Amino acid sequence: MSDFVWGARVYWEDTDAGGVVYYANYLKFLERARTEWLRSHGFSQQALAEDPGVIFPVVRMSIEYRRPARLDDELLVSCDPRPRGATAIRFLQRICKRVPDAAAEPQMLAEAEVQVACVDAATFRPTRLPQFLMNALGAPESE
Repeated sequence: MSDFVWGARVYWEDTDAGGVVYYANYLKFLERARTEWLRSHGFSQQALAEDPGVIFPVVRMSIEYRRPARLDDELLVSCDPRPRGATAIRFLQRICKRVPDAAAEPQMLAEAEVQVACVDAATFRPTRLPQFLMNALGAPESE
């Protein structure tokens, strides 16, 4: 797992008639983990949309489903962000199931690579990632 991990639980509303998480709902878990990663660094998506006026739409995603998550499972959703040029962030994310044995590794359920673009909230045109966000990503200072 990466340095940032967000915990979630599978609720009835996340599942299909068989009690298995509906495939599109994995995207919600991934989105929430990215939002919580931002929060862990002191950034609110709403505040960033207001000042400095940037938002982060998903522009590319690939996901590999390995095992199903089921009703009441405890999930661990990791978030490993990397800057991708001056206007995008690539997130490597995993969704794992916490297993009852504390010594055992969590069970991998899905892996995703998600790319978000930094765009101006008013014009929806690409814009540079704010320096404070680049700092949170561990990127070198830009000139």
